[in-house]
Amino acid sequence: MTSMTGYRFYFSPDDLQDFQVNISAKDNTLSQILEAVFDQTDFKFSIDSEKRVFITKYQPLDLKLAKDFFERGNSKEALDSLNRQTDIERAYSRNKLYVIGNPSSQKEATLSGKITGIETGNPVFGAVVFERAEYRRAISNEDGYFQILLPVGRHTLFIQNLGGFIEQRQISLQGDGILDVAIEENIISLSEVTVSSDRMTNISRPEMGVQKLNIQSMKKIPAILGEVDVIRSILTLPGVQTVGEASVGFNVRGGAADQNLILYNHSTIYNPSHLFGLFSAFNPDVVESVELYKAGIPVQYGGRLSSVLDIKANYGNNEKIRVTGGIGLLTGRLSVDGPIGERTTFSLGARSTYSDWLLQLLEENTDFNDGRASFYDLNFSMSHQLNNKNIIRVNAYNSNDNFRFDRDTTFRYENLNFNIGWTHYFNERLEAELVLGRDNYAFGIEGRDNPSNAYDFGFNIRQDFAKIHFNYDYNFRHKFNFGVQSTRYRLNPGKIQPSGLESIVVTEEVNQEHALESAFYFGDNIEISEQLTLNLGGRYVLYQFLGPNTGRFYTPGLPISSTTLSREETFNQGDVIQTYHGPEFRISGRYILNNISSIKAGYNTGRQFIHLVTNNAAIAPTDIWKLSDNNILPQWGDQISLGYYRNLKLDRYEFSVETYHRSLRNLLDFRSGSTLILNNTVEQAVVRSEGRAYGAEILLRKNTGKLNGWVSYTYSRSLLRTAKDEEAEKINNGEWYPNNFDQPHNAVLVGNYEWSKRFSTSINANYSTGRPITLPVAKFQYGGSERVFFSDRNAYRIPDYFRIDLSVNIEGNHKVRKLAHSSWSFGVYNLLGRRNPYSVFFTPVNGTLQGYQLSIFAQPIPFITYNFKI
Repeated sequence: MTSMTGYRFYFSPDDLQDFQVNISAKDNTLSQILEAVFDQTDFKFSIDSEKRVFITKYQPLDLKLAKDFFERGNSKEALDSLNRQTDIERAYSRNKLYVIGNPSSQKEATLSGKITGIETGNPVFGAVVFERAEYRRAISNEDGYFQILLPVGRHTLFIQNLGGFIEQRQISLQGDGILDVAIEENIISLSEVTVSSDRMTNISRPEMGVQKLNIQSMKKIPAILGEVDVIRSILTLPGVQTVGEASVGFNVRGGAADQNLILYNHSTIYNPSHLFGLFSAFNPDVVESVELYKAGIPVQYGGRLSSVLDIKANYGNNEKIRVTGGIGLLTGRLSVDGPIGERTTFSLGARSTYSDWLLQLLEENTDFNDGRASFYDLNFSMSHQLNNKNIIRVNAYNSNDNFRFDRDTTFRYENLNFNIGWTHYFNERLEAELVLGRDNYAFGIEGRDNPSNAYDFGFNIRQDFAKIHFNYDYNFRHKFNFGVQSTRYRLNPGKIQPSGLESIVVTEEVNQEHALESAFYFGDNIEISEQLTLNLGGRYVLYQFLGPNTGRFYTPGLPISSTTLSREETFNQGDVIQTYHGPEFRISGRYILNNISSIKAGYNTGRQFIHLVTNNAAIAPTDIWKLSDNNILPQWGDQISLGYYRNLKLDRYEFSVETYHRSLRNLLDFRSGSTLILNNTVEQAVVRSEGRAYGAEILLRKNTGKLNGWVSYTYSRSLLRTAKDEEAEKINNGEWYPNNFDQPHNAVLVGNYEWSKRFSTSINANYSTGRPITLPVAKFQYGGSERVFFSDRNAYRIPDYFRIDLSVNIEGNHKVRKLAHSSWSFGVYNLLGRRNPYSVFFTPVNGTLQGYQLSIFAQPIPFITYNFKI
């Protein structure tokens, strides 16, 4: 019709894809025909003087400017007209034909470009560029760049970001060329969407076991006391569990909490919690995206066996200064971001608490009457573009907790991180990023029971790291990534010293530990065909335990104990005490069955040289970390996984099922009655164990519509047994027994219903099997006193866990031009008031051993939070 009449039509393909019409006309104008076509429908049309036809829903586009438009200046009517003009321009961009490249004899050409946000101009990470006819796709990287290989000729490209907004471009590709696209961002949608992976990447992406969230998604999940929480959000995903409320850390596919690598803009976070685990240590206002790798871990990540949680904070925007914040019952937060000049952007965030009253809501206990709790965290990120090929980024992070349950003992812990990065673009295909940084984690305990035994106890770990990472798009079939990284550890396992002149506490300090861990890696994303893609990679890791330290050597073939210690040797600074090295493999693949389904498989191995030495089910502020040495071997593990993925009802639903099996070696379990704190011979207090974990994860997610959300079910087992060649104590006679966090069944329901663009309701229901515990089962007389006999380790379980949370979210009005956008969130955590047990403990009462269940939140907890954005 365009060639015959000169008319061009602009519309959204998604709106009209199911619209059919059968009409005949003669000697009628185009307006008359369209009026007949759209009669009794929601569609409207407008025709301008340049023969452009705009088809919209509900309201036609107003193509005329008001007569006094220029006199009104920035009045509301003028701005509304300007917005309508912007809509016209966007519609024009969607349907304009872009001719790209110079004509040549080649059959295929490479299209490159950068995806940015319309409002902010910032790069859009994770956007999908998709061509349906040839089923070609690409994903934009952190800097918004993409590259896709297409046959020469006409194509319709669809560009979709994380929030589900879709742009399109009509192109005539004649040769290699560039197309930059500006796309709507999540921030312009006041209706916050549900947690969702990219609608097409869950099928096309070669890695499996990957979940991606954005901050808008997490705001829909009812959170404890109204605080949007990164850790609590990922706990709603299949395969991710925790041992209970108010516990630090999380368990992924049967792995321990210390087997998760938590990264925050390249920095390693050792303790990701605030307020005994009630909150995660990440300010939601500065978090941009969260990516969890449960399997198919990219080759650039190493040092942990279970998972990688990669948290990206934003670097601000280049349009204007924005202020975001919120006030809740427990916390207040404020963040500022924006431009500094033309080439620099920054983001600054702060959060603190006024939470002492919360201790009164815990299980009744008079010891908490004098309790105090406080925390804060600070975030700073800055990006400076030197020129088109060089970007400098700076990140700083600090979180601090200070609490006590009574007036005598105070606990504190702190994360302190800093790094600087340089990104260089050699050309359209090759880029590199160099990052240098330092990470610190420390905790301390102050005992003030009485002046004579007052003490200060402290622990800290510091790591300095350097890494350089390369991405090279060799061609459409091969995308290489490779690099080198090195980490230097300095660990102070513990020191106790007297506090005050009257204290008689004797100073005691465990030897410092030093180590160097280095690795080089190479990976290749190979597209063998349109259906089959492989991701192959390998790492080679070198670990050296260094002096100064005292090495202890035991008689081979005998249990490690004080009686089998054969010699001690002193090593000077820089001396190599022990070396471990070896390869790690990362293999994953995807086969597309059709446009809506695929199958994936993967296998990966890993080594971990740092251990959390604990006898708790969850990470506690008093737990210590231990480096591998000549007696403590590095942990080793492998995982094999298989999955099926399918999209239903035009991508409105996602379904996936994944199965996995993991084998683990050189795990540490504690000997019965052992002491782990201030122990210079920790190897004598632990037992080397092996583990296995297996299970299945099912996820059904609805992405669109007024009612959206997901249901997930996880069957997971995590078992331990003493290593067969371990000469020391055999726990449970060397048989398999459940790990502390073994919870076979876990089901989660997350639902959101949008009553309107301003009002929505969210519900979160969680069920899980109770975790294992060891119980006293009998008592007996020995040596003239009564003793307690305990069951086999973890032979019993606490009662099952079940909780329902409910929240209501109210948005402010949707006027674009106003001082601040605001919203309210209020609801109830633990709506049914269930007394879910966290643990079971026993206390002698009148000569009888009495058992008790400890519940953290034994009643409904109401919350309310006010959020604003200027």
